[in-house]
Amino acid sequence: MRQVKAPKALGSTTGHASAALGRQGGFEHWLLVRRKRSTSGEKAYYLVFAPPGSSLAELAAVAGLCWAIEECFGGAKDDLGLDHCEAQSWHGWHRHMSLCMAALAFLSKLSADLRRSAWSKPNETSPKEPIAA
Repeated sequence: MRQVKAPKALGSTTGHASAALGRQGGFEHWLLVRRKRSTSGEKAYYLVFAPPGSSLAELAAVAGLCWAIEECFGGAKDDLGLDHCEAQSWHGWHRHMSLCMAALAFLSKLSADLRRSAWSKPNETSPKEPIAA
């Protein structure tokens, strides 16, 4: 079993361990185990289907993206009513979900643009010319 230290961006994760399970249909099968907290014995398990040659660090980083996706869906539930659908048919449910996800994409892009423009505004302490790296 191989182990890798998780990136700090993944929050409270302390590390990942993996075990290669085999290969089928052009994908490698892995079992990732992540310790949720260093003090308790809680663990999260991920069954991963990855392209051949993927490193354990890449698999750990992708597993860490679950948090961002869960935050995105949580925001959609709170702000856009993603979970307030009482559709009686698949078509009604599909329309509600599509509208909510389109609105979320629009609002996310708008928020990112506003943050980018606010952070890039020069002030009196900003250099007059860009600094070459």
